[in-house]
Amino acid sequence: MLKIAWTPQYAHALPEGHRFPMLKYELLPEQLLYEGTISAANIFAPEPLPEDIILLAHEADYWQRLNNLQLTPAEVRKTGFPLSQRLVQREVIIMNGTVQAALFALEFGIGMNIAGGTHHAFTDRGEGFCLLNDMAIAAHYLLRNTPVSRILIVDLDVHQGNGTAQIFTNEPRVFTFSMHGGNNYPLHKEKSDLDVPLPDGIADQAYLKLLRDILPGLMEQVQPAFVFYQSGVDILATDKLGRLKVSREGCKERDRFVLETCRQHQVPVAVSMGGGYSQKIADIVEAHANTFRLAQYLYF
Repeated sequence: MLKIAWTPQYAHALPEGHRFPMLKYELLPEQLLYEGTISAANIFAPEPLPEDIILLAHEADYWQRLNNLQLTPAEVRKTGFPLSQRLVQREVIIMNGTVQAALFALEFGIGMNIAGGTHHAFTDRGEGFCLLNDMAIAAHYLLRNTPVSRILIVDLDVHQGNGTAQIFTNEPRVFTFSMHGGNNYPLHKEKSDLDVPLPDGIADQAYLKLLRDILPGLMEQVQPAFVFYQSGVDILATDKLGRLKVSREGCKERDRFVLETCRQHQVPVAVSMGGGYSQKIADIVEAHANTFRLAQYLYF
């Protein structure tokens, strides 16, 4: 069964002016339930993640200052969010959503989180709407608590997974692959194990050819026992921040190819949503919904 982590009312952890981009976290499951792609049985509500698991990926000093709302004003500005206890609590729940989705993936082949993909969070700081790094925490959890010994992180958000790259710089058991807008945020890129910078304006054909040329060989090279997939939809031509020209169908084909590749190699995959900043919330929700529809169709 497809199991999906959902942290309801995520947007309401933020002040009014910051809620619009986060409404997708509430609208997406409602859409999937309404159309019958999933039922209530597919959804689970994660508990807050214990502190010792957060510290697998993050420095204790940073976590304590974050949790006690003691970040400096400059640190808060870099996250992009007004800091509050409610926001930190939501983040901790979302982190466990990806950990639990990964465990469900080991059982069913795939697990998903309606949130997460917080790849700009470093060991010691947050950036770009990311306070903690869900995929990094979950990857460390699997390495410590399961037979999984080799992990591939496939990050196809339009922004480089700089925090993820930094966290795993000296961890040979985790291979980080980021295919992102070369001229987009962050200005300073970290070094992933494989970075593929994309030119502004790249469209479906060229984008998908690159992915098809890279991912199968990477699966053979890395031989992962597990994949984390950051499926941001800010590659869309409609995205206000993306600067690429990928259509909704192109984005759907991207997801299809990643999931089919994992399935063909019999490698479990945990999917986190990542970014999406189109002017119309319907464009964001529909693109994300395609990822979940494909998971249900391909695996179940």
